[in-house]
Amino acid sequence: MKHRLLLPLLLAALLAAPVQAHEGHDEAPAAATGQALPRFAASSELFELVGVLDGRQLTLYLDHAASNAPVQGATLELDFGGAKLKPVPKSEGEGQGQGEFTLQLEREPQPGLIPVTATVLAGRESDLLAGELDLHAHEPAAPAASARWKYIAAGALALLGLGAGLRLGRQRRAAA
Repeated sequence: MKHRLLLPLLLAALLAAPVQAHEGHDEAPAAATGQALPRFAASSELFELVGVLDGRQLTLYLDHAASNAPVQGATLELDFGGAKLKPVPKSEGEGQGQGEFTLQLEREPQPGLIPVTATVLAGRESDLLAGELDLHAHEPAAPAASARWKYIAAGALALLGLGAGLRLGRQRRAAA
């Protein structure tokens, strides 16, 4: 009788014990911290436009669709949720003429779907790109439990079960 109860508890304790990694594999990849900034993408046969929103700051990246190379010397006009805006190329030394644009919005956009339309003029090429920014309200992130604490808790529960099983066996032997 004692062996039937002890074996499952011993197996549970062994399975709950943490596994040690060998050299070079002792650390899990770093977990991403924080939330990614909201972004939108719009593309055509000629151009690809990606917009990244950080509060009221909108950064735009314009590339050629065929090569993914930055579009040099382009101008943009943007319709952002019904507001007509004129993004400016990043200042010299920070990507001027290299397909990067910035724009300061008057106020932070409200959560929801925001339609975005961009008119691109680059040399003899022009295009109209359309997309939408899906902006969600900030939600507090759930705290992530460490894997180490999970192993410790599982091991503690297994040891408690083992102890209870041993105590029960002693009580049965004493009663017999």
